[in-house]
Parts: sequence; C-alpha cells; structure tokens
Amino acid sequence: MNAAQKATAETGRVSVIVVTYNAAATLQACLDSIFAQSYPDIEVVVIDGASTDGTVDILQANTTRIAYCKSEPDKGIYDAMNKALRHITGQWVYFLGADDELLPAFSDFASALDDGHAIYYANVLHRGVKRAGEVTPYYMAKVGIYHQSIIYPAIAFTGHQYDTRYRVFADWAFNMQCYGRGFTFTYRDLIIANYSHTGLSSHAADPAFERDRQEIILKNFGLKIWMRYRFRRFKEKLKKKS
Repeated sequence: MNAAQKATAETGRVSVIVVTYNAAATLQACLDSIFAQSYPDIEVVVIDGASTDGTVDILQANTTRIAYCKSEPDKGIYDAMNKALRHITGQWVYFLGADDELLPAFSDFASALDDGHAIYYANVLHRGVKRAGEVTPYYMAKVGIYHQSIIYPAIAFTGHQYDTRYRVFADWAFNMQCYGRGFTFTYRDLIIANYSHTGLSSHAADPAFERDRQEIILKNFGLKIWMRYRFRRFKEKLKKKS
C-alpha cells in the first residue's frame, strides 16, 4: 500500500459539494482546483439552481469527473446544499463555493483527518490574507468560522441539515448547533482554499438569523458565553448612541 492509499484507508472519502447558479465565469477554475488535488479519494457533487449562463454546459463537459450533478430550481444556497447531502458517499464533507478554489494544502488537510467525531477546520486566503486561525468558542459564537475552512464528518448531518429559514448564515447556525451537540472543533494550521469575497455572505443581511442568534448562542454555548455576547452588544449600542 503506497502513501496515498494508506491516507485514503485511514481517513476515507471526502465529498466536495459545490452549489452553483450562473457561475460560468468561475466554475471551471473551481472544478480544476478540485481535480488537481493529490488526495486520491475525492468525489464531487454539484447542485445547480437552473443556471442560464453556460454553467450547465461546463458541468456537462466535466461529467466524467463529477460523481453526481443535478440542475433544477431550488430555494436558495442552503436548500441546494441539503439536496447535495442526499447524494454523498464520503465519510467527510466539504463545501466549496463556485467562485472559490482549493489550494494544494487541502490534500494535506484531508490526509490528517483521524477522528470521525471531530469537525476539522483550517485557514483560507481572503483578499490575499490568511484567515482566521484557531478560534475560541466565544469567537465561534460572535463571528463564526469560514465555511470553506471546514471539513465535517458525514455523521454531523445524520438527522440534521441546514435551516433554510436562514438565507445567509445557516452554516454559522449549524456550526453552533454542532458545538452544542458535543462535536469537537479541531484546528490545523494549513491554508486550504482561496475564498472569494463576492459570495452571498459578503453583502446580504439575514434578519431571521439575527432574530434567533442570541437564543442559538444560549442554547449551544451556555450562560457564560451568552452573557459575554450580550454585554458586547450592550457596549456597541452605547457607543452608537454616544
């Protein structure tokens, strides 16, 4: 058994999910960054929201290298992610934006997965800067973790999925709920993806998430972190008034 086979046997298949909508300008580069990985057992699952710009043509041109692909209308990015999760076969799950690209260190990251009950996260390049390092539970509640820095064990989605009421930050809510469900978050100091800053979370608001955010924090992180977050919000309001 060579090193690549040994890594696959120990860590298992990684299902990379890409959801697309009118992503023709960036999709091929995204797919090529996945195909270029040295990790030997990656499956690609793509859910497209009925694109009209040539995205489907790109997907058809890559069909032999995509494990599952479907193009049909959806109810938003997290609805598409939930659809994709029904078609994965990997022990691990990773989500990549159609305007993002994997870096070579992703394969090193995948090879180091060794705890099926841990959620692993690394770093991304965002606007050319390495972000965001190892985070505390309070930081996770306050700011969150870049979605493109995380590899999940597939069991994290057993009986659970993204809450589509949250149009922009359902992944943030899901991560907080995973913390409350007892998953450990394990950091690896690698830069695994070039994260585009043009995605939905960079400019859209999520009123439903903001309405429920404090309740999610209290339920999953406990009273101490909730009180610290409440105090921070109180200081911010005072600062605005002054």
